Amino acid sequence: MGILKQLYLLSEHELIKGCVEQNSQTQRLLFEQYAGKFMAVCLRYANDVMEAEDMVQEGFVRIFANIHQFKHEGSFEGWMRRIVVNVCLKFIQKRKMQFKEVEIGNANEPQLSPYVYNNLGARELMKLVNGLPDGYRTVFNLSVIEGYSHDEIAVMLGIQASTSRSQLVKARRMLQEQILQLEKIAV
Repeated sequence: MGILKQLYLLSEHELIKGCVEQNSQTQRLLFEQYAGKFMAVCLRYANDVMEAEDMVQEGFVRIFANIHQFKHEGSFEGWMRRIVVNVCLKFIQKRKMQFKEVEIGNANEPQLSPYVYNNLGARELMKLVNGLPDGYRTVFNLSVIEGYSHDEIAVMLGIQASTSRSQLVKARRMLQEQILQLEKIAV
């Protein structure tokens, strides 16, 4: 029987139970189901594909080591995603990412017309996000994509909430400037 067919025959509860029992076939099924999604998460934090693959692998090692702690409250995928994001943050901390306090003023931010966003595909937008400096990119991902508050980000990264806010403002400004440049090239 193919792995996809096996996957559809097992409920989420059965997958979790099999992984708690350290059943290698069930662990493989879980990996196959979520590896692609978590690779996409890791690529947003990693410097390259190899680092993202290491993050995914380490994420699953931690998921399997801690799956017995899942309390069946809330989303299982969300529980695993949080582990993967934390693994990504550990990798980033090993790189000694630096955050700078900056003043947030009401500077004249460039205004983009809505059609620019429509013409910019998801792949191009992710390329721009991945091109941000580590601190900007990490805070942008945690805030905008993962939905964490600045207070939560501050705790996760060991920074001040104001630093998180300023990094997000700087990230958005940099993205807006890059999109404006693309708009000028396209016109």
